[in-house]
Amino acid sequence: MAREAEERRVTAERRARTAAPGGRAGGKLSLHRTIRADIEGKILSGAWPPGAQIPFEQDLAADYGCSRMTVNKVLTQLAAAGLIERRKKAGSFVKRPHSHSAVLEIFDIRREVEDLGLPYHFEIMHRAVRPATTSDEPHLAVAAGSPLLDIACRHFAARQPFCLEERIINLSAVPQAEATDFSAISPGAWLVAQIPWSSAEHRIRAAGADRDAAAALLIPAGAPCLVVERRTFDQDRPITFVRLTYPGDGHEVVARFAPTAG
Repeated sequence: MAREAEERRVTAERRARTAAPGGRAGGKLSLHRTIRADIEGKILSGAWPPGAQIPFEQDLAADYGCSRMTVNKVLTQLAAAGLIERRKKAGSFVKRPHSHSAVLEIFDIRREVEDLGLPYHFEIMHRAVRPATTSDEPHLAVAAGSPLLDIACRHFAARQPFCLEERIINLSAVPQAEATDFSAISPGAWLVAQIPWSSAEHRIRAAGADRDAAAALLIPAGAPCLVVERRTFDQDRPITFVRLTYPGDGHEVVARFAPTAG
């Protein structure tokens, strides 16, 4: 055991020298930076996903050959930065990204993620052109048989699912969407950049994750979610309907308003 501890101490010192400017042994400050960089890297890369428990202070101290005080300082700073949460008598856990959106705005999911200081990407999960059916009418007021683009994509924050976007686009209003593959820009961001709109309607509700949403967001079926549904119009012509599903503990909506004249 003593030999293993000594090997861990030597490894930690080598890390510290590598991290220190000019290769100098950086002492506690350099080791502190090394520990923080290692933990941040595991969180931001997704190696330690939201909810994962971080090793206990005494274990980290043994791994890096340092005092628990040094490790405690690192974890305190990571908690202040919003990357982890510390629970009394339970330990430290990776915190789920928490964002907010303005109710009266068409918000950009990429900006939401990047405002959290996390890397963003998205993937198209489903894409099909199909005729509208009667079940589409409550969402997008178009006649049955009208051409629609039915598309779903998943947005990520630090490699973890952040939001599920399920969208139908009225191809009679936006015919160019049919030829767009959305490999470089998500459907919502593309629509905002390309198509003028005059009004939008938001509906916000809480719901348990259905089977498809749970699979996409990597959460248990029935887990609480925040669902934002939006219809967008150009004058009276419907453009798109979208359903955005977020894990319930990672998102909130905000409204700003003023008193009406009375």
